Amino acid sequence: KRSLFSATRSSVQCAIEMATAPKKAKKKARLVYISRSEQFSSAHRLHSTALSAEENQKIFGKCNNPAGHGHNYNVTVTLHGPVDPDTGMVLNLVDLKRYMKLTVMDTLDHKNIDVDVPYFADVVSTAENIAIFIWDSLMEFDELKPLLFEVRLDETGKNSVWYRGE
Repeated sequence: KRSLFSATRSSVQCAIEMATAPKKAKKKARLVYISRSEQFSSAHRLHSTALSAEENQKIFGKCNNPAGHGHNYNVTVTLHGPVDPDTGMVLNLVDLKRYMKLTVMDTLDHKNIDVDVPYFADVVSTAENIAIFIWDSLMEFDELKPLLFEVRLDETGKNSVWYRGE
């Protein structure tokens, strides 16, 4: 008969093996892109105070209507960063949802962008400038600063803007 003790290594033997074994190199963190999308509805008027009424009409056409017009926007925020080895995530998507609620949904959804969002008091509310506004708003959160990769704004099914902080 073999004894249970002799069939197992002693803790001293294990410690010696661990101390003399070659060290495993830490795995390089894998970089991943994650995205979350939200939809919001807003009204706006494309109009520049730097231009005459005639120039505004010529450049912006029907989008310069004094009564404004609306869109059902789709915004996608993409983050890029290392997968945390403990959580398996770049960022918890629940947190990204919360940041997008604060910066996009609470600020832009069911609003007249030109009237209700102070940023646009003297900035033309083009899709390009709305994407920049969303980027800048998200960058207010320290947790997102090293991760924010792209804001994509679909104004219509045919018109989209991508902004990457450049």
